[in-house]
Amino acid sequence: MTKPRHHDHDHGDDHEHGRKHDHRTRTGVLARLRHLLRPHSHEAAEQVDAALEGSVEGMRALWISLAALTGTAALQAVVVAISGSVALLVDTLHNAADALTALPLAVAFIVGRRPANRRYTYGYGRAEDLAGVVIVAVIAASSALAAYAAVSRLAHPHPVSNLAAVAVAAVIGFTGNELVARYRIQVGRKIGSAALVADGLHARTDGFTSLAVLAGVGGLALGWRWADPVVGLLITVAILAVLRQAARDIYRRLMDAVDPALVNQVEQTLGATPGVLEVGQVRLRWIGHRLRAECEVIVDPDATAIAAHETAVTAEHQLLHALPRLSAALVHADPQPREGADHHAVLASHR
Repeated sequence: MTKPRHHDHDHGDDHEHGRKHDHRTRTGVLARLRHLLRPHSHEAAEQVDAALEGSVEGMRALWISLAALTGTAALQAVVVAISGSVALLVDTLHNAADALTALPLAVAFIVGRRPANRRYTYGYGRAEDLAGVVIVAVIAASSALAAYAAVSRLAHPHPVSNLAAVAVAAVIGFTGNELVARYRIQVGRKIGSAALVADGLHARTDGFTSLAVLAGVGGLALGWRWADPVVGLLITVAILAVLRQAARDIYRRLMDAVDPALVNQVEQTLGATPGVLEVGQVRLRWIGHRLRAECEVIVDPDATAIAAHETAVTAEHQLLHALPRLSAALVHADPQPREGADHHAVLASHR
């Protein structure tokens, strides 16, 4: 049986630092901020842990999208001041709120890189899932705000001036949000962060709100005073659909759900390992954006303890190559039972 651990063997990528860091020359506020924004690690072999690399990439996605959405909201705020558009004001507030959702995720990525200890034996990767819950709550609040604004405008129509400027601002809002959404979702799926994917979906909801503003402007240009609030209600329904998807993903992550295709991949990898006669139970769970595995393999009952251990280690090594986001695996080797034998009889009363 092999123990889960942080692996220091070479997977074909050169992750070694070109030189040693001298932290004595990098003190002060600037160095601390750099460490905060770009977490790094010094392993015994000076290899960067893959989970921390994922955090670095996630943090980069957060700061880039934060800058993009802040710029988008600032441009829209200028047009709001010129036109007096309530719809565009709501859209601007949505963009600002979406930018702020980067903060709980940033905290989660920072907390998630803390090493495991005797209390948190699996580490702090679950902080990402908690951040995902916050993001889902923000999406729900955004949808409620959008519905309220749409109903209010339907009951009390508000005149809007400078329709061309409002339309341009709406296009800018949609473009900025959609680009940020695609970037966050792409990076989130790449590093396995459900929270970052949910945050990308949240950005997409704000893009929908921008489309509502644009559609409302078109309706107003045609003299349809009710166009803006009606379209706003339709977009609210679309936001609720995105909310459902984001909530489902976070719920599944919190409940340790995994894609069945990953289980199939693990079973196939274990079954192809030399010395493995059968594959027993396979368990997988996400901890943040990293996977952990607990597996059982059946080996020759005449194999020595050393040979069975070598088979388990080989199986673990094969899994690490087959599943890029796998951080650790516990592979338990069971001897193939002979006729009438039960190697787990002592545990029968505990099951």
